[in-house]
Amino acid sequence: MVIKMDYDELGLKMGLEIHQQLDTKTKLFCPCECELTDKKPEYRILRNLRPTQSELGKIDRAAFEESRRKLTFLYDTYSHYTCLVESDDEPPHPLNQEALEIGLVIASLLNMNVVDEFHTMRKQVIDGSNTGGFQRTGLVATDGYLNTEYGKVVIENLCLEEDAARRMGQKRGMIEFRLDRLGIPLLEITTDPSMKHPQQVREVAYQIGQVLRSTRVKRGLGTIRQDLNISITEGARVEIKGVQDLDLMPRMVENEVKRQINLLKIRDELKRRGAQVSDEIHDLSHLFQETESKIIFNAINKKGKVLTIKLKGFRGLIGKEVQPGRRFGTELAGYAKKMGVAGIFHTDELPAYGITSQEVERVNEFLDLDEYDAFILVADEEERSRNALLEVQRRAKAALIGVPEETRKSLDDANTEYLRPLPTASRMHVETDIPAQMISSELLEKVRSNLPELPAEKKERIIAEYGLSEDLAIQLVRQNRSDQFEELIGCCELDPTIIASTLAYSLKELKREGLKVDELSTAVFMEIFKLVGHGKITKEAISPVIRKVAEESVTPEDAARMLHLIMLSEKDVKNIVQKIVASQEEMVKERGSAATGPLMGMAMKELKGKADGKLVNKLLREEINKIRSR
Repeated sequence: MVIKMDYDELGLKMGLEIHQQLDTKTKLFCPCECELTDKKPEYRILRNLRPTQSELGKIDRAAFEESRRKLTFLYDTYSHYTCLVESDDEPPHPLNQEALEIGLVIASLLNMNVVDEFHTMRKQVIDGSNTGGFQRTGLVATDGYLNTEYGKVVIENLCLEEDAARRMGQKRGMIEFRLDRLGIPLLEITTDPSMKHPQQVREVAYQIGQVLRSTRVKRGLGTIRQDLNISITEGARVEIKGVQDLDLMPRMVENEVKRQINLLKIRDELKRRGAQVSDEIHDLSHLFQETESKIIFNAINKKGKVLTIKLKGFRGLIGKEVQPGRRFGTELAGYAKKMGVAGIFHTDELPAYGITSQEVERVNEFLDLDEYDAFILVADEEERSRNALLEVQRRAKAALIGVPEETRKSLDDANTEYLRPLPTASRMHVETDIPAQMISSELLEKVRSNLPELPAEKKERIIAEYGLSEDLAIQLVRQNRSDQFEELIGCCELDPTIIASTLAYSLKELKREGLKVDELSTAVFMEIFKLVGHGKITKEAISPVIRKVAEESVTPEDAARMLHLIMLSEKDVKNIVQKIVASQEEMVKERGSAATGPLMGMAMKELKGKADGKLVNKLLREEINKIRSR
């Protein structure tokens, strides 16, 4: 379905949340180092978590839904990578000052107002990602801004918080987490919902990312996570978690807008039909005793139940597409799956999956369905099936109103799937174990007097100072190689473009081959470039030498020797050139200086890259002139 969208008319609003791990020596509230491990766990802890009331006596809706899943959590712990703070068996230690100062640097670069005191709060999270059932977080700064081609975007808040535990896997009823990541300092940067165009959100994410990369933050997969908040006028705010690819952001916005538009169309049709969602859940196991459906047969065979609900007026709409390739039935199934069932069966897709037309008709008769009515059917353990249908009922009732507020997970195809309800303010509590941290004017002045150079400024400067092309300078900055480039320039008397091209392009190609070139030190590159500068290898030998060093952990000079790339001395080159010219004396006499080209090809083939082309050309001309002057 093609929908032409006028974003201004639709009232599109977007906000962005960016979570970035900081590169500190220790975690936020304990002395453990910020390292991840793949070692076998030394200890394991089992926990069950439950929601608690806020100070106002309310329970957060997201936490309440998680509690209904009745999960058990298994935590992997270590004597070196974790301590009693991560397992919630010891009070948190004082706030990591290094992390706070990095937060103040980034707040200053984003033009933000820093708070006078840092207060640690508890944010209730009972999905198992934190052993205590909450995440510690605190506000660092507010009211910053970025300028974009679409207008000014306000940076509402910058918070310093602890990262969550790593999810390692799930078996039915139990989720395994590893506590090595829990407590790593994390910055949360939140914009206001003032972005109005899909391309603008990508630009803002890129600009914030560039600011972050100019400071001490971790780099690599999983160290930065981006969440999108999207709404349209008649729709609702939806949070999309885990958007990794910036280039995918505009399409993800477009797909979410289409989803909300299609859900509103379904709402309007449901209203026209006078649709209703029955609260009654029916046991239809007796209708499927001889079923050919493997899913239903297995459920009944394991003493489970086949339960169903009636959706009056929903027939034909459950199969309607709401996202590219995803239907409204997928939305209903997403809610059911959170309760542990594999999926749902619904009227618009049956008969199928071994369910016959006769069985469908028996269900229709039992529920007394008319031509516009539908049913949803779940086959599993009874409590799990019942909870799944309660969730489907909740989602179906929301369809009568429009678009529900949700947290959704981003998918690789730019679509999304349901995760949980949006959290509310009821999940915030004061942390009583950590005193407030004063942020003095002296500390702030110290931070602001030593701010790092922003990437855009760095790009312009290295273009001006070293004569690089704009593309080369952009690549160096984006790949975080600009500081390394300037260090190498200061130690190697070599054309800056050769060094820049190696760092920006050659290393990128070698990484694609699977070589771990990022693990090579600056000293290694310095030695390679000095070999070029001293005439021991040619610039064409740089990539092969790097490859050999990365593969076999040898020194650059040894790598060049193993590859037979060490340059010959001028005396040796001259001897080879003299022999080639002498063997072609007749051609030289016949062609004169025009013989230089063919002879150059012969010489370079013989030398196999072990001599500089300019030197070879010079020596050839000298030998040719000797013959011509006889």
